[in-house]
Amino acid sequence: MTLMRVLFYLMSFIAVGSALYAALSKNLVRSIFIFFVTLFALAGLYVIALADFVAVTQVVIYVGGILVLILFAFMLSGRETLNVIEQHKGKFINMAKVPAVILAALFLAVIVNIILKADADNLPWVKQAIAQKNETTPISSTIDNIGVNLMTTYLLPFEAISVLLLMALVGAAHLSRKEGRA
Repeated sequence: MTLMRVLFYLMSFIAVGSALYAALSKNLVRSIFIFFVTLFALAGLYVIALADFVAVTQVVIYVGGILVLILFAFMLSGRETLNVIEQHKGKFINMAKVPAVILAALFLAVIVNIILKADADNLPWVKQAIAQKNETTPISSTIDNIGVNLMTTYLLPFEAISVLLLMALVGAAHLSRKEGRA
């Protein structure tokens, strides 16, 4: 087994294991901090896949921005809100979770259907990788293309996402604000 394959399996195990722990943990603080590990493991998988720009973006945007925002929202939330959340954690299965379970099952069915129907050996980029003996070289022109397309063709969606993130930040600040008692 090559070193890259060992690193891939190690990063995959860390990503899946930490994601499961974050999802199943009853302690919200531990879930948030183990989510850091999940995001860094995903960045490591991107590096192994020679997507260094996506890996750096993963760390800067998700770890540096979104997860810190989640941490601040958690720290600024009142004790009463956390107590309400703790009271609802006792039941693993209840009727309020049925729509989410149905949606997750449908999503799993779609993913399994795609995996079973996809003929991975006959995809053009797989054939090209086999013809090149799986040797790919990273080129800097892809990063240049991402930057040019982001600021020209996809400028409107880029700005829409920035407004959406700003609204999420304002919403988090509003939810964490304590109401004045009269």
